[in-house]
Amino acid sequence: MSRFKKKLESLSRKWHIKTADAAAVEQLSRALLVSPVVAQVLINRNGTDEETSRRFLNPRLSDLLEPEALSGVAEAVERIIKAIKAAEKITVYGDYDVDGITSTAILWRLLDMLGANVDYYIPHRVDEGYGLNTESILELAASGTNLIITVDCGITAIEQVDAAVTAGMEVIVTDHHAPGPKMPAASIIVHPMINNYPSPGSCGAMVAFKLAWALCNAYKDNGGKIRDDLRKFLLIATDFATLGTIADVMELVGENRSLAKYGLYSISQSQLPGIKALMQTAGLEGKEIDSMHVAFQIAPLLNAAGRIGHARLAVELLTSDNELRSLRIAEYLKQQNNERRKVEQQILKEASLLITAAGMDHPDKKSIVLSSDSWHIGVVGIVASRILEKFYRPTILFHSKDDIAKGSARSIDGFNILEAIEACSEHLIGYGGHAKAAGVTIKTENIPAFTAAFEKYAGENIRDEHFINNLDLDGLFNLGDFDDRTIFQLEKLGPFGQGNPRPIFAARGVRLIGRPRIIGSGCDHLQFAVKDSSGSMACVGFGMAPLEKKLLETDYFSIAFEPQMNDFKNAKTPQFVVKDICFD
Repeated sequence: MSRFKKKLESLSRKWHIKTADAAAVEQLSRALLVSPVVAQVLINRNGTDEETSRRFLNPRLSDLLEPEALSGVAEAVERIIKAIKAAEKITVYGDYDVDGITSTAILWRLLDMLGANVDYYIPHRVDEGYGLNTESILELAASGTNLIITVDCGITAIEQVDAAVTAGMEVIVTDHHAPGPKMPAASIIVHPMINNYPSPGSCGAMVAFKLAWALCNAYKDNGGKIRDDLRKFLLIATDFATLGTIADVMELVGENRSLAKYGLYSISQSQLPGIKALMQTAGLEGKEIDSMHVAFQIAPLLNAAGRIGHARLAVELLTSDNELRSLRIAEYLKQQNNERRKVEQQILKEASLLITAAGMDHPDKKSIVLSSDSWHIGVVGIVASRILEKFYRPTILFHSKDDIAKGSARSIDGFNILEAIEACSEHLIGYGGHAKAAGVTIKTENIPAFTAAFEKYAGENIRDEHFINNLDLDGLFNLGDFDDRTIFQLEKLGPFGQGNPRPIFAARGVRLIGRPRIIGSGCDHLQFAVKDSSGSMACVGFGMAPLEKKLLETDYFSIAFEPQMNDFKNAKTPQFVVKDICFD
């Protein structure tokens, strides 16, 4: 098969075009003064209820649930205040990813403001691994810690919490990961999946933010208002919680959407030294920040600290008031991130060769499990995601060291990888995570048995439809339906991300205008224009250069596209980013 034909086939997807009742679309369009295109998307996302769609268009911080609704918050506030008054030593114990870093920054900053005797602890990814570990717990006890507050970890740390209690410390667990069959023996547990909390899809930073908010409520003045300095802190904390929410790929619906909408604007305007340094280093200074900026430019810088070095440096960045120190840290993180990219590419190359050599890319194979003692533990999670994209199979990559291996797992849509790992847990030391991503610890000698069991489970539970490359489209429209006003209104449906993807539409029976132009440093992309009876539109298709000849040979075709305003040399013009082409 030619290289051209392979690429053409990879662009072919199964289109699912949503429809909406024309009368309902027109009614909502008139009521909200939006384009019918926007009205249809709102119906697709929220149904026909006018008030729900109005709130979706205008999310506000006041939409956030009161923190006391979160199970365990009231008890945690009472215990923390007691510790502050008694000058007990408090340690905030976080994780080394963006969610854990921002969670730690939120609680440490507030407790420091309240005069607490507080420190924070972030485990080293390579030396200690994810979450609580007994050795560090005992070191904290020896250093005089009375109260540990976990953030973004702890809900499955049964033995480690027991060790803390035995060592004479109390533990408040705040986490958002799925609880196991047994709860830790912590004094208090704050968790959004417990006791029917209305927003179970919160990240660790959102949980920490809610606890911080409740603490601030406990320090209201005689007029019943939160102190000015604490109110300002909470607004800053929304920046951190937004970073954690987007970086941890939480669904941007409900209160997550309300938080992110405000938080992204706040990050753009932030005067906090750490945020300003991140923006400058990422090349985003002066720009209006969206969720893609966070996911692909800001979050990788913060994550680089924990992947290649130590995440404590990233917490310092977010809690520092020194502009020069913040900028130096941010520049160092940029260097670390560049190094991470090099390591990632090398591991991806090695893993791809191993997959092909072992026949894991065979159509009958349903999963990929690989290990190596040369792969950096801080990067295997990213590479697992790349392998998933390339081979579209549930993937687990292990870094093995001596007799212990630690791995990261990533999954395809519709296959709960945490349940799959749990089904094979007889071979494991420990595990934890979500339906789409998880962490695993195993004895190196047990990897072959685990691999066989995992493949067997995948073979029994993955159906053919899991491997269909579906493309969900928000409607079928004419080119003329997408004027500047409509495209600007579509942007108001953001922030976009998990649970609220950017709208993609279809147009049938379009024709080429002129000759396509191959663009990009690698000559991979295609720039062209199309027309139908209603109008015309400029298009760009990333990775679609192989389709140039096919477009020239075809009279009529259909396109799936994302409308956007192209900002080139400060001139905004409408264009379509083409996601797929159907030569029907």
